[in-house]
Amino acid sequence: MTEHAILKPEDTEYLATYGRYISLVPEGDIRSILARQNESTMALLRGLSESQGAYRYAPGKWSIKELVAHLSDAERIFAVRALRFARADETPLPGFEENDYVKSGSFDDFALADIVTGFENVRRSTVSLFKLMTTEASKRCGKANNAEISVRALAYVIVGHELHHLHVLRTRYLEGVQAS
Repeated sequence: MTEHAILKPEDTEYLATYGRYISLVPEGDIRSILARQNESTMALLRGLSESQGAYRYAPGKWSIKELVAHLSDAERIFAVRALRFARADETPLPGFEENDYVKSGSFDDFALADIVTGFENVRRSTVSLFKLMTTEASKRCGKANNAEISVRALAYVIVGHELHHLHVLRTRYLEGVQAS
């Protein structure tokens, strides 16, 4: 079998706004990082109670359930983009409005445990997608939300996006929910 490395993307492979997520990703094999991140995130999320899932740190902010569902939705979209671009699909893909997705999802109507399990399954699928990807495919680019992005940049965005939101979860949600 041939080893197919997925290297960190160059700055020219994504919009500068994604740089804030990519900069959060530690050094190492992105496939291993995706898998380890799933384990550590699930340990954190499975430790939350159903009542904590409804917590909002401020009026108008997402609940913990909505934050986790947003992570799942965003990862699905980023992974579909990666799949299509890796397979040399040149069709430009639309963006998505995260707040509309959360609002339309009615996630507070569902059990936190089910939302967490759904997110775990999405990540397992993402790990599988990148596990079966060649180095060449990871370098391919496509257009999403009117901007070019590479497949490997999308892998790093997935990890960094989760790291960003987990930081928010720990510092704004969990500190507040433990104090209340």
